[in-house]
Amino acid sequence: MKVVAATFLKSATAAAEYPPPTLPEVAFLGRSNVGKSSLINSLLGMRGLARTSQTPGRTQLINFFEINRELRFVDLPGYGYARVPQAVRERWRPMIEGYLNRRSALALCVLIVDARLEPQPLDLTMYEWLAAMSRRFCVVATKADKLSRSQLLSRLSALRAVYGPGVLPYSALTRAGAEQVWEVIHAAIAAWKPRRNSLEPETES
Repeated sequence: MKVVAATFLKSATAAAEYPPPTLPEVAFLGRSNVGKSSLINSLLGMRGLARTSQTPGRTQLINFFEINRELRFVDLPGYGYARVPQAVRERWRPMIEGYLNRRSALALCVLIVDARLEPQPLDLTMYEWLAAMSRRFCVVATKADKLSRSQLLSRLSALRAVYGPGVLPYSALTRAGAEQVWEVIHAAIAAWKPRRNSLEPETES
């Protein structure tokens, strides 16, 4: 997709604060130091749209971005960073699960993992949860540029043995893999159909 316009739309903590579910949404989720914001900025070819930080756990809201008035990217709070206060971590789980469970506009979940690491327990839990919820999702392995070609091939083989053959390597630095990720996004958007009441704001039950 040629990105003509990408803007920050709003932040939210609950369904009543979400924008109306009138456009398909692509949600990005992963551990708090895996590079979600960098992936979003890289895919859009823009610096600084999604806020990046050297401090893991900084994103504490659900952030919505509108792309070409055709779709939205959704940056979900990262999970699993131990130094985040317990009270904050306890708020994240219902915030993330509430969005993933009930959001009718959700067309695709992008589960982001670190290409350099073995499958992590929290990532495996999220992978199994998405599969159990029958949400459409893909797995993207970031930081691929930090590995040699042979190392990357080895790591991808290990990751695909766990997450399936569709794991996509990605480098936010070089944008290697962007075309493949956009292909998955386009397919999800094409398959998305809004609910009959999609013009109505969603509320939590």
